[in-house]
Amino acid sequence: MAFEALEDSDEVMSEINMTPLVDVMLVLLIIFIITVPVIQHAVKVELPRASSSRDQTPPENLQLAVDAQGQFFLGKQAVAADALEQRLREQAAREPQPQLYIRGDKQVPYERVAQAMTAAQRAGLSRIGFVTEGQRP
Repeated sequence: MAFEALEDSDEVMSEINMTPLVDVMLVLLIIFIITVPVIQHAVKVELPRASSSRDQTPPENLQLAVDAQGQFFLGKQAVAADALEQRLREQAAREPQPQLYIRGDKQVPYERVAQAMTAAQRAGLSRIGFVTEGQRP
């Protein structure tokens, strides 16, 4: 008869053990109880309302090109190297200040592009960018 009791206990348990699930749920409940008041705790302040209008006139783009011979072109007009800084100074005084885009030919020595950047910096232009072409596959 002692052997019969062992045979009955070999049956597979088909019920889910709920104890670990309940433990996890209790831990989550405690975490939420602690964190929710911390998240919602804020000082209530009535903020003043202010209206502001966006700048309706976007800044103009200014193109400065340096061709393969090293000559400067502001827009489509040729500009002498000694007059470049003065022309850029006139553009820098405008409101809003235009954005300067420098386009340098790949054959031009880097020195000429550096001269254009220096002239733009001395003229007071603060927004300077370079234009390049992407590589074609």
